[in-house]
Amino acid sequence: MTYKKINFNSKDGLKMTADLYDVDKPKGFILLCHRSHCNRAEYRETAPRLNKLGFSCLAIDQRSGMKVFGETNETKDRAKAKGFPTGYLDAKPDVEAAIDYAYELNDRNKIILFGSSYSASLALLVSTQTDKVKATIAYSPGEYLKGVNLANEIQTLDKPTYVTSPKAEINQVADVTKNVNPKLLTHFIPTVEGFHGSKTLWKEVIGHETYWTSLEKFLKKIT
Repeated sequence: MTYKKINFNSKDGLKMTADLYDVDKPKGFILLCHRSHCNRAEYRETAPRLNKLGFSCLAIDQRSGMKVFGETNETKDRAKAKGFPTGYLDAKPDVEAAIDYAYELNDRNKIILFGSSYSASLALLVSTQTDKVKATIAYSPGEYLKGVNLANEIQTLDKPTYVTSPKAEINQVADVTKNVNPKLLTHFIPTVEGFHGSKTLWKEVIGHETYWTSLEKFLKKIT
């Protein structure tokens, strides 16, 4: 599958960069947010597989990230040039704007929000504040947002939510999601070591297929 680089504005007017992975007649639309010290290229392997499952995807550069995987985080570069702060919570307007943008691309139908590491935490937080998200997927969420008690903030989460992590972070994820309605929560607990964030889906990670099997089951349930 191929992707197209596009631009749109964040909530504060900062120009953002994203990769659009489009499919004909998609069964759903997934917004992909990267982990710390990263960029939209985190999903160059994952998004095409999601395309094959029938989902269009938008992978964004948030302002909290950097150059890695052979790609520059263009949103971060613009933020630095303008003197904007680039902490984890500073990227919240980027995620919010991307939700609005993806919602329009999806013919004003609700989207699936997918986060990795700090953006998994942002995804959970923002999902309590919008009706444009139908389900949330969070890889390695944690208490990463300064001044925010995420476990308390997301107790009002009212949509299907999928969380997972490497084996070493199982308790961390359980603690963050302890107040979420268990009827809405799917917590995949791996039997393999795994890897932090969505990289656990990459082919190079031992046991990645176990994560994919679990994710695909969740996606089938919500579409």
